[in-house]
This record gives sequence, C-alpha cells and structure tokens, in this order.
Amino acid sequence: MTHDELLKLPARRLRALIGARRLSPVELMDACISRIEAINPAVNAIAATDFERARASAVHAERQVMRGGPLPPLHGLPLGVKDLQDTEGLLSTSGNIALRNHVPKADNSLVARLRAAGAIVTAKTNVPDMGAGANTRNPVWGATGNPFDPSLNAGGSSGGSAAALATGMLPLCTGSDTGGSLRIPAALCGVVGLRPSPGLIANRSRPLGWSAISVLGPMARDVADTAMMLAACVGLDTHDALSYDCAGSSLFPLRGADLSALRIGFTEDFGSCAVDPGIRRVFRQRIAAIAPWAARCEPLGLDMSEADETFDVIRAESFVAAFAETYRKAPDTLGPNVRANVELAAEITLADRAAAHLAQTRIARRFARAFDDFDLILAPTTPLSPFPWTRLYADEIDGQPMRNYYQWLALCYVVTLSTHPALALPCGRDEQGMPFGLQVIAPMRGEARLLAGALALEEAFAGDSTLARPLPDLAALREARPELRAIVTHPPGGQAAGAAGGTLSAV
Repeated sequence: MTHDELLKLPARRLRALIGARRLSPVELMDACISRIEAINPAVNAIAATDFERARASAVHAERQVMRGGPLPPLHGLPLGVKDLQDTEGLLSTSGNIALRNHVPKADNSLVARLRAAGAIVTAKTNVPDMGAGANTRNPVWGATGNPFDPSLNAGGSSGGSAAALATGMLPLCTGSDTGGSLRIPAALCGVVGLRPSPGLIANRSRPLGWSAISVLGPMARDVADTAMMLAACVGLDTHDALSYDCAGSSLFPLRGADLSALRIGFTEDFGSCAVDPGIRRVFRQRIAAIAPWAARCEPLGLDMSEADETFDVIRAESFVAAFAETYRKAPDTLGPNVRANVELAAEITLADRAAAHLAQTRIARRFARAFDDFDLILAPTTPLSPFPWTRLYADEIDGQPMRNYYQWLALCYVVTLSTHPALALPCGRDEQGMPFGLQVIAPMRGEARLLAGALALEEAFAGDSTLARPLPDLAALREARPELRAIVTHPPGGQAAGAAGGTLSAV
C-alpha cells in the first residue's frame, strides 16, 4: 500500500490494521511525516514538530504490537496537538511572541490522556495569537490557509488542526472551543469538530474552574473517528471541578441512529444571528434534502436575542482570568483580539455579570425545552464562506456591521452559552465551492445521541455527491507556491515545519 493509499484510510481502520499486525506504526508515522513535508508549505497548518521522538515512539509501539497482549485504543496513531495545549518537551507557543521559547515540562490533561491511550504526539497545529479569533494567524508561525484555497482562511482557533486533518497530514488532532473554535474551522475545512458538554473531557488548565464557556475536544475526518478519539479522552478527573465520570464504551464503537425515527428541528439564525444570503440558501437546500429521511424536520423558534451581550460579559470574564496580569505587565505581548477582551472587562460591573449569568440560564433552559420535542437541532455552523486570511475577521455580514471581532461567530456561541454538545458535520460545498458544515446540536450530556445522529446523516450524505464530505486537491497543494504569509525568522526553541514559521510582520 502506498503512502497516499494509507492516508486515505480512517483512523479506526489504521488502528485495526496496527492491532492485526498488518500495518507498522513506523510505516504510518513515516507516511504522515512525508505528507506534512509535501503539503504543509501550501497551507502552514503545522507549527513545531517532534519527528525524532515521534519516530522513536512509533518504533516502541511496533515492539509492543509484536510482543502481543492488549493494546490501548489509539495505539500507534500519530496525533496533532493544538498549540494552545502544553506538550511535554515540545515547543508550545500559543502563537504568542512572549511564549516563543516555551517548552513545557508536562502535558496538559487532554494530551496526557491521549498519550496514555497510545496516540503519538507528532506535531503542534497552528492557532491565532492566544487562541483569540477564528482566523488562524499569529506573529510566531504566520497564517494558515484553507486547504481548498490557501488564500482564504481556515477558521480558528483550531485552524491548524482542521487543515492538517483535511489534507491527511495526521489522522487525529486536538482542539478547543469557546465561541466555536472546534466547529468553525472544521466546517470551513470539511472535517468534523466536536464541542463536548463541559466536564466530559477534563481540563486542568482552565483558570476559572467552574466556568463552562471553554472546553477541550476532538477533531477527525469523520464522525466515527471523532467518537473513537472522544472515547479515549473522557473520564473523571478530581482536579477539574466540572469533570464527571463517563464510560468510553458508551461512545465507541458507534452505531448510527435510525434516521427515519429522528425528530429534527432546524434554524437558520437562532432568531438573531446575521447570516449571508448564500449560506441561507445552501442551508435550506440541505434541510430540503434531509427532511424526507427523518420522522420530522421542522423549523424551530428560539429567541437568542440575549446571546450577544451575554457572551460579551462571560467571554471577557474568562479573558481577564487568563490574561489580566500579562495585560498589566506586558500588554505589548498580547495581540489586539486578546487586549480587546481584557479592555471590555474593565467596563463590566458585578451587576452586568449577574445579568449575564441569569441570561445564560434562560438560554440553556430554552434549548432544554426545545429538546422536549426534538432529538437533534440543525443550524449552519458559519454565517459566510471563508474570506481571505489577510482579513483579520468578518466585520460585516449581509450589510450588518459586526460590533467586535467575534460577533460573526454568533451561530456557534449561542450554543456555547446553552452548554449543549454540538458537532460540525461536513455537508458538501457552498455556492463559492468551499466546504459547508452543518452544526448538529444534542441535549445536554447527549454525546451518544449526537454522534449516532451525526453518523446517520453522514452515511446518508455519502450517497450524494452534493452532500458528501468534500476533499481538497492534494496535487494542486503539492505544486502550490504559496503567497507570502509572513516575513519570518526561525523561532528559537522549536523546529518549524513548512514555508511559514517565525515572526509575522506582513499580513
């Protein structure tokens, strides 16, 4: 089997071949490294790499296979780790100039669980500066381009992970999500990103231990691979106040739901979000295709008019917790998006904070009531097609100016506020020929229902070329001469991968 043939296989199939001694973890690692070296110059998805240790780990994994005995669930699978997440002994910059030399002494809790499950940390994936924003560009590694058109943005903040998955550089990648950072890049790059219920995946790094706004989560190329990765991540951690116990066996192996029995509610905009007319048209076409398959597929009235101000306050609160000290001592090391959040918090009162948490409670209860009548809720994931990465954020949608750099993410952050699990599911292309992603939402702590329903939809989409997951043109990416993303200097303390890496001084 050639490397290209190997990298077309889903992660669960690769794991099965490894377990059956039909695939060497070393061969798989070499295939991934070769793909990174060939494709990453066009998209700049990969930040620091750990190829030497990854190859050594693959050799060790092969020896374990040959010795026989039980193997962990992700044994031998190469893993990309979002650069916001600490990796022991591997440069972890968060895309921030003050962290250019930061080499952690320990993994974060998610990475530690994935290593214990047999995954091999191979590389870090690119992010916006400190993860602030949904356009993956920063002053350390430069900008990540969309695999379907590298001049356009890959979304964020897990943009490097999404682009790496879409191009087959890695079979599994990590992500995190506050206002859509797993779902948006997955939708824009044509892969799957899952925002789980808060606490399902433990997060010891969260500054506000009881805050449900930010979560860690898995990304993969399809629903079943995402479920396999999620199952390896879950479990109680007494160091995370929100963590709760969950058996991975309840999530994987995965069986699709009976699509003909599903009650589906849908909304184009949650009653308040700005959405481009072209995205509305594509979403209506998708709903028209899905409706005959389901038991019910009906419009859903949800009043989310409180969401914008609520998210402003709760997001600003989390940014103050994480960055206030840096803002006081070294504000120049923070990007404009991070500073904007911290500065917004200075104007927020205790009364504002109480009002925001009351509003979030009302939003969560409205969603909960909707699930009395529906099994799943469908919405668009993003309000517009990918725009050029040189544009920091979408400042206008359908003639409506955005109030700040993140309001264009409202389709996702209304769901964040509800604390319900949600998944971005590839569903063909939009009118610009770019990937289109459905946002699939399930009841609170309903990951099993979410994954089963998403798998049923994915299997139905596979039979229709207009609905199936789109694939980027790898041949074109191999030959691409990428536009200047940055005037760069090699970042000290880490190994760069690809064309861009270093200081972003021209965007």
